[in-house]
Amino acid sequence: MMMRSTRRALLTGLAAMPLVRRARAQTDWPTRPVRVMVPYPPAGGADTTARIVYARLSEDLGQQFAIENRGGAGGTICEEAVAKAAPDGYTILHDATAFSVNGSLYTNLPFDYRKDFEPVFLVALVPNILVITPSVPANTVADVIALAKATPGGIDMASSGNGTLQHLLLELFRKRTGIAINHVPYRGGGLALTDVMAGQVKFFFANGSSAFGLIKGGKVKAVAHTGKGRLASLPEPDPMRCASASPKTCRFSRSLSPAPKFRRSRDRKKVLVGFEPHSAPRNFLI
Repeated sequence: MMMRSTRRALLTGLAAMPLVRRARAQTDWPTRPVRVMVPYPPAGGADTTARIVYARLSEDLGQQFAIENRGGAGGTICEEAVAKAAPDGYTILHDATAFSVNGSLYTNLPFDYRKDFEPVFLVALVPNILVITPSVPANTVADVIALAKATPGGIDMASSGNGTLQHLLLELFRKRTGIAINHVPYRGGGLALTDVMAGQVKFFFANGSSAFGLIKGGKVKAVAHTGKGRLASLPEPDPMRCASASPKTCRFSRSLSPAPKFRRSRDRKKVLVGFEPHSAPRNFLI
């Protein structure tokens, strides 16, 4: 099920999860602040969902879940730090789609995605939205394609970094339409959105959770989204499938722990952030 990219929807979804105080009563976790590491700068999609979810958990569990942004190298710097952290439930990785892609892009990484992380819970599934600078004379995918074909050398399009879902969408869009696109990678979606607002780069497949407020405020213009059907919280843009330019794709956020020793163990409850063990999605590893 696609989750709407609004703060209310995320909080509603979180409240609907089996958050259980009885699980906390069976263990003394957490007895001190928990570090939540996000592999991207502030204001991007992963950062946005992390701050919503963990603010709520701080209230419910009575301990601080402190967000620490550590970007770089497509997220692998932060992922390595979490992989090497003590598997005691006090370091959590809040990652995004790149977690499932990086293993194919980077060689000789000093950690193993399959062995060094324990899935905790799936946070959100959010469509990406093709946003453009408001002054660009385009309102549909067909307009963007026509503009690109009429622009010598093609159009510049931002991404959140090499190997991110935004980058993959850019490449897929280029392949499906045959237009010329110049990839402009940023160190996170928040930085890319800032430049789209300023017109430094005019096109970007933004994460819905980080772009929603900017779209509503007129700071960027939404052309289409990569989900299915109409978005309840943003009904104006068409799904890109209507333009035969992209299949259905969603960016996910998920939280993981450096806790391989807890796998298939009752102690797993100590790293499940207050959720029942069976609430973690099955077959969750890449």
